[in-house]
Amino acid sequence: MALMRRIKGKMTQGFMEMGKLSFCPPFHPLFVIFISMLNLSFAFDTLSSGQSIKDGETLVSLGQSFELGFFSPEKSKNRYLGIWYKFSPETIVWVANRNNPLTDFSGVLTLSDEKNLVVLNQSKSVIWSSNSSRALRNPIAQLLDSGNLIVLENTSSHSGECSWQSFDYPTDTLLAGMRMGWSLKTGFEWHLTSWRSTDNPSSGDYTYGLTINGLPQLEVLYKGFMKKFRSGPRNGVHFPGNPQSEITLFKPMFVYNETDVYFEFESINDDIITIVRLNQSGLVQCILGKKESSSWDVVVSMPREPCDNYGECGANGVCTISEDPRCQCLQGFMPKSPDEWEMLNSSSGCIMTVQLNCSRQEGFLKLSQLKLPDLIDFWLNKTMSLEECKVECLKNCSCRAYANSDVRGGGSGCLMWFGDLIDIRESQQVNYEQNLYIRLPASQLDSIHSPVNKRRLVTVTVASAISGFFIVGIALGIMWKSRMKGGGMRSGKEDIDLPSFDFPTINVATGHFSQSNMIGVGGFGTVYKGNLSTGQEIAVKRLSKSSGQGLEEFMNEVLLIAKLQHRNLVGLLGYDDRSFTLAWKSRFDIVMGIVRGLLYLHQDSKLRVIHRDLKASNILLDADLNPKISDFGLARIFGGDEREARTRRIIGTYGYMSPEYAFDGKFSMKSDVFSFGVLLLEIVSSKRNRGYWHQDHHHNLLEHAWLLWSEGRALGLLHESLCDSFIASQVERCIHVGLLCVQKFPGDRPTMSSVIFMLANEVAILPQPKHPGFFTERSPLSTEASLMTEESCTRNIVTITMPDGR
Repeated sequence: MALMRRIKGKMTQGFMEMGKLSFCPPFHPLFVIFISMLNLSFAFDTLSSGQSIKDGETLVSLGQSFELGFFSPEKSKNRYLGIWYKFSPETIVWVANRNNPLTDFSGVLTLSDEKNLVVLNQSKSVIWSSNSSRALRNPIAQLLDSGNLIVLENTSSHSGECSWQSFDYPTDTLLAGMRMGWSLKTGFEWHLTSWRSTDNPSSGDYTYGLTINGLPQLEVLYKGFMKKFRSGPRNGVHFPGNPQSEITLFKPMFVYNETDVYFEFESINDDIITIVRLNQSGLVQCILGKKESSSWDVVVSMPREPCDNYGECGANGVCTISEDPRCQCLQGFMPKSPDEWEMLNSSSGCIMTVQLNCSRQEGFLKLSQLKLPDLIDFWLNKTMSLEECKVECLKNCSCRAYANSDVRGGGSGCLMWFGDLIDIRESQQVNYEQNLYIRLPASQLDSIHSPVNKRRLVTVTVASAISGFFIVGIALGIMWKSRMKGGGMRSGKEDIDLPSFDFPTINVATGHFSQSNMIGVGGFGTVYKGNLSTGQEIAVKRLSKSSGQGLEEFMNEVLLIAKLQHRNLVGLLGYDDRSFTLAWKSRFDIVMGIVRGLLYLHQDSKLRVIHRDLKASNILLDADLNPKISDFGLARIFGGDEREARTRRIIGTYGYMSPEYAFDGKFSMKSDVFSFGVLLLEIVSSKRNRGYWHQDHHHNLLEHAWLLWSEGRALGLLHESLCDSFIASQVERCIHVGLLCVQKFPGDRPTMSSVIFMLANEVAILPQPKHPGFFTERSPLSTEASLMTEESCTRNIVTITMPDGR
C-alpha cells in the first residue's frame, strides 16, 4: 500500500505539472482510473461520489501542506468543517459551515447529488452544501496543495474543469492564488469577511474587498457601509494607500479586463508562507510563517497608524505624517470648529475661508504626495489629458478638485471631485507622482505664492470665523443688525459668529427686493436672489411683517444652518423651475442628493435633526441641478437616545405631513421619511400630492400610486415627458421605495440609510408596501396650504383601511 501511494503521488505531481489552466487547477482522468484500481475507501487527498469522511477523519493535500476536517475553535464546543495548515492545525484558513455549526461530533462530509459537497448532521440533514449548479456524471473532490478544495468531473471531455471551488468563497483569509475582486461578466464578488470572535468563525462585522466605483479601491467596511480603511483609487500602477516597501516575499498582481477585476498574490519563496487575514477587530494583516515552524509573524497591519483611519481629519482635512498636530486643513480652508480642533478633535473637518463664486478669477493649487480623496461624488473620463481636465473642471461650478486617473506614461485620464474632499492623507511613496489640484479663489492663490506664505497646509490655529457663504448670514443683516456687534450675535441660547451686513448692502444686492428677484415664498417670508459687490451670488430671506410666529422659527433656522454643512443642505443656493424638461437621469440624481442630505441630518451629523417641513418648494437646485435642502425654520434637534417627540403646535404643509404628526403631533426621523416618500412620488409623476386629481377617482397621489402598484402598472405613474429617457427598473424601484416611505405606521417605513441602499442597489430585495397613510377621498379643488396653528389642521379626516392578504 505504501508503494502504491508513492506511485500515485508521483503520477499526480506529473499531471499537475503538465497543465496550468486558468483559475481552476487541472485534474487528469487517468488519476481517477488509477485510484479505482487501488480500491480504497477514500483517497489520500480526494473524495469520490458516495464516499464520506466523519468527524475525526481528514483529507490531506498531496504535498502535506493542507488538511481538511472537522474542528472546534479555541474554547468553543461547536464543530465546523474547515481547512488548516498541516504543520499548524490552529491556523484555520477556510470554514464551510461558519454560520451553521454542528453541536456534536456527528458531522459527515460526503459528495452527493452528483454535483455537491454536503455536510450532514446526526439526523442526516444537510447543514452546508457547496450549492453547485452544474451536475457532473462522476464527480470527485480534491484538496490541493494551494489550500483550494475543488469539485470536478473526472471524464476526459471535462478534464481540468471544476464545477465548484472553495477559493470562490473565502472566509477571513486570502491565500496565494486566491482572488479578491469581481467577475464583471457575472457580478460575482470575492471578498473576505472577519470571524465574529476567536471562538466563533461566523460572519463578523468587517469585510475587506475591492470596490469598483469608477476606479478600483481596496477597502475595509465596518457594519455595512461604514468605512474603516481604504487604499485609495488605483493609479494604474498600485494602490497608493497600501504599503509597498515592506513586503518583498510575495508578488502582488492586479487584473483588470473586460471580464474580471481582481487582486491576488503569488509566493516567490517556497520556504516562506504568506497569508493576508482580516481579523475580528477589522485589521488587515500580512502574516508570514515557515513550514518547519508553527510560529507566525504579523509583518504589516492596516490600519497601522491614525492617518490610515478613514476620514481621520474630517472633510477637506489632510492627515500628515510629518506635522504636529497631524490633522491640517487644505490650503484655502479653515477648521469648521476651531475649539474642537484645538482639543485635537478634527472630526468636524474644514470649510473654505473664502467661498467660490464660479467666476473666472479662480484657479488651482497643485498638491503632491497625497492619497487622493475618496470617490464619493466624482466624475471620471479615462481619455482626457490633464489640461483638458482642468478646463472641464473650471466649466463646472460644482467641481472642487481634479487629478489624473492614471500616472503611467506621464499621466492620463481625468478625475473630478464635487463637494467635500474626504479621507486625504500624506503618502510616503515617491515612485509614482499623482498630483491633486484643488480649486481656490484668485486671492487665495496669490497669498499662497507670496513669500510670506510658503506652507502648503493651514494649521489648526486659524482664527474663528464663518464666511458670508450662508444664507442665514445675509438674513441676519436684515432682521437682526441691531443685535450684531463686531460680527457676533447672541441668540439667547448660544453665540454664533457670523459676518455683519447692513441693510443698504442687502437692499442693493437684491435690486431693492425686486419682484423679478423673488425666488420663493414661505410661511414666514419671501426669499430673493441677489449679488454682492464681490460677485458672490446670495439668497436673502426677508421676514413678512404679518408673520406673527416666524421669529422663533427664523432663529431656529439660523442656529441650525450655522451648525450644519453638507453638499445637499442649503448653503450657496441656486434655483431651477424647469420641471418637465428634466430628464429621468437628472431627476434620479436629484433624488439621491436629497437622500444623502437627509441621511446626514438623521445620522451623520453630530446633531440629529428632524426637518419637519420637507417638500418640493424647500428643495432648491443650483446651476448644475444639485439639490439643496433648505428652510430649517421648523427643524428640531434630537439629543442622545431621543427617537420621538410630541408638539401641541402642529406646523407644516398639507400633503407632506405624516399621519402621526398631523393627528397626534408626534414627529421623528420617520416623519421626514414620510415626507421624502411623498416628494419621491411627486418627482416621478411631476404631480403634486396635494391637489392631485384623476378622472377615475378622488384619491391623492399616494393612493393613486399604490393602486397602480397593486395592479402591476407602476410605470403608469411616470410622467409622459420622461418616456424617452427613463430606465424602467430604476423608476419602478423609486416608486416601490416611495410607497415604503409613505406607510401609515412609522415602524413600517425604512430609515434613510436603508433608502439609499435600496435605491442604489438594483439587486437589493425590497419588502412589499402596504396601504399608504392618508387614504382620503376629498374634493379635487383643495390646494396646498401651510399649517400655522394646530387649529388649522382638521382632525375630521376619514381613513379607510383596506384588508391585506397574508
